[in-house]
Amino acid sequence: MAYTIQAGAFASAENAARLTRSLQQKGLDATYFVARRGLYKVRFGNFPTKEQARVRAEELQKAGIIDEFYVVSPEEYAVAQREARGEAYLREELVRTARSFLDVPYLWGGASAETGFDCSGLTMTVYQLNGFDLPRTSRDQFASGSPVERSSLEKGDLIFFAGVGGKVSHVGIYAGNGLFIHAPGRGKKIRTDSLAKERFGRSFVGARSYL
Repeated sequence: MAYTIQAGAFASAENAARLTRSLQQKGLDATYFVARRGLYKVRFGNFPTKEQARVRAEELQKAGIIDEFYVVSPEEYAVAQREARGEAYLREELVRTARSFLDVPYLWGGASAETGFDCSGLTMTVYQLNGFDLPRTSRDQFASGSPVERSSLEKGDLIFFAGVGGKVSHVGIYAGNGLFIHAPGRGKKIRTDSLAKERFGRSFVGARSYL
């Protein structure tokens, strides 16, 4: 887990998107998401120490790129609260975060609510916002997690699908009750689908847990 910079918290998604877009135009890896209390929070950066995050934020503040800021500590992520609140809480947070991105457009190579997500960019971002560092691609995510049987799927597990040649080419996040959230492909938006659909059952190659 690392420190990140929060540059704003808004009641309006439009305002969060505007700030996110502005930060991205300055070369920052900003994204926004819906927090538990309904606020849209804008965050960026991945710093090993709080001091490094603070120094960088102050530089951006002096340059007029951000106004007020808040350094988010690893202890504030959902994963840091697992021991106190239980694993079920963390799994619910992962799904809640994924749901906050529903209807965001698909974008190849994307990993931001403002510009769009591809499938692994979505899962990486959902986990990152809850304190986990996942690899960028679906194949690497598949290789790095602990195997989970389809009959033992739990909320927050990642589920993987194969394309031509049987290789992993798609990933989604399990939301419970046979449903999962994913970025389907070009021209589509992030949505919820059912594993019971024939095409998903046919291409399903496994699931992974990172908890």
